[in-house]
Amino acid sequence: MSPAEREAPSEAAVREELREEPGPRASSSPAEARASGRDDGGSQEVDSQAADGSGAATAAAPGEDASAASGGAEVEGDPTAADAAAQASPEDAGADRLLEAERQRDEYLALAQRTQADFENFRRRAARDAAAAGARAKAGLVRELLPAIDNLERALAASDHADDGFARGVQMVYGELIGALERNGVAAFAPQGEPFDPTVHEAISTQPADGAEPGIVLDVVEKGYRLDETVLRPARVVVSA
Repeated sequence: MSPAEREAPSEAAVREELREEPGPRASSSPAEARASGRDDGGSQEVDSQAADGSGAATAAAPGEDASAASGGAEVEGDPTAADAAAQASPEDAGADRLLEAERQRDEYLALAQRTQADFENFRRRAARDAAAAGARAKAGLVRELLPAIDNLERALAASDHADDGFARGVQMVYGELIGALERNGVAAFAPQGEPFDPTVHEAISTQPADGAEPGIVLDVVEKGYRLDETVLRPARVVVSA
């Protein structure tokens, strides 16, 4: 072995020095440079950061913080996440507006339904009140006419000349009044021979009667009148004792 070969370090020693000192290292001799450059083709993974002479690593190792690998510079936020947040905000606002619109729709619908129900109740109540008012007005008018009808009946009963023109005129007036009352639902009733009913009869006197049970209407002094089911005037009668 020549003195030059003895002075040249071995390849293993060069690799050990490279692992221990990551910084750039100048070859002490051309032989060392040649020795460090030889490799078997699969082991030339020499740190490229050592060749630039800076003495500091610029790439972060796996698992190392990105801020440390970049020399302490702040890392900007992910633009994709920012865009997603920006897109989500209008959607959330639109959903809130939709919920508010649906709530107002339900309120207005309930208000309209209540208003419609109130109007229907008012319409029915107004129709019922109008019918009741009409019935009261009709009943009042008929009550005012009943004394005149009674007098016409007395005049006809007292007339001795049925063929008299005056009697015929009274009969015509009486017939027209009775017809008008009947067309408006007013009917006369004379309960002679019927059992006495205090709800529709008014007893003005009692008298014994042969062959008649007590409580039977013997005579009708004034007829009674009804308007549909309402008694306008009870019949004034004489009842058997």
